Amino acid sequence: MGHAVTIPLGVIVARERIEHPWQTYRWRPLRVQLDAPPIAGNWRELSRTAKSVHFHTATLPLQLCRKETMAYRVNLANGEPSVYIVMREETAAGAPPVDVHLVTASPFEAQAHGELGFDRVEAVPMPDRLVLLVRAFIDEHRIEDDLLTRQCERAAANGANAYSEEPIFVVRERPRGEPLSVRSQPRSDSARGTSGDQD
Repeated sequence: MGHAVTIPLGVIVARERIEHPWQTYRWRPLRVQLDAPPIAGNWRELSRTAKSVHFHTATLPLQLCRKETMAYRVNLANGEPSVYIVMREETAAGAPPVDVHLVTASPFEAQAHGELGFDRVEAVPMPDRLVLLVRAFIDEHRIEDDLLTRQCERAAANGANAYSEEPIFVVRERPRGEPLSVRSQPRSDSARGTSGDQD
């Protein structure tokens, strides 16, 4: 896996009949589905009962990014790994009543969207196969991060300078204007402004 991975997820949403004086139905995400086909145009109806209809509303990319691995760890550690569905009400004529805007495995990103007045965020169970993929992504980048940390620690222990990769005392003693390619070579007394014959 690279530093970023995209996994297409189909989003299944239910239209459910409810008892409410101003609202006949509610829209609720039910689950996500791996290996779902793309949706072009109208939603795809999956099942229907007297009180609800299930639709495949969209197939969206779940983005896994290296910088978000801490958020994915928090998600998996919560006991019930989730995928967070971000939905928005759609008011355009002829459009579906809700727009499935985003899927994410980061609870922090989901919280940020939940704080927006026009977004509604709900969690659905993360499929077992997706849990394995997310865990593998976390483990791979944990190894990379640990390796980078060890390299930095070794460099610090050897007195290496992070920019020139030379020991810091060599950088400090280099005369102004001397090129970086000149490493820790012996320097003459004249370069220090003193004479070797001086007492």
